[in-house]
Amino acid sequence: MGIQVILPQKGYEPLRRWERYKIDVPVRLIAQRPTKVAVVPGRGRELNRGGMAVFAGVELSTDELVAVEFTPPYAGQPIRVRGFVRNRNGYTYGIEFITENDSDYRNVGQLETILKTFGAAAN
Repeated sequence: MGIQVILPQKGYEPLRRWERYKIDVPVRLIAQRPTKVAVVPGRGRELNRGGMAVFAGVELSTDELVAVEFTPPYAGQPIRVRGFVRNRNGYTYGIEFITENDSDYRNVGQLETILKTFGAAAN
C-alpha cells in the first residue's frame, strides 16, 4: 500500500495546520455508550497529527468522545488515540485527536514519529 500526501489546494493553504496523508487502514472505533462499550470496525481514510477521517457503520454525534485503534502503515504495533467527533458526512467522521493526559501525549507522539517517516519518504 502506498502513502499519498495530500497537499492543500490553492487558496486553502491557511486552513490546514498539518499535512494530510491519504491512507486506507482498518480501524476499530470505540465509543462509550450508557449501557455498554461499542467497538465497531471501520476504515481510516486520511490522517495527520491532529486527527483522522474514519468510515464506520455507527451513529456518532458531533463532540462525542471516541477512541480509534489502528496499526499505521510500516508500524509494528497498533496505536489507540482518543478524540472527539468534529464533523460528519454520512458514516465518515472527522476525529480530532486529544492530548489530555500522559497516555494521550505518548500515543500522539508515537503517531507523529510515524508521520515524519511518511514525509521523508514522500520527498
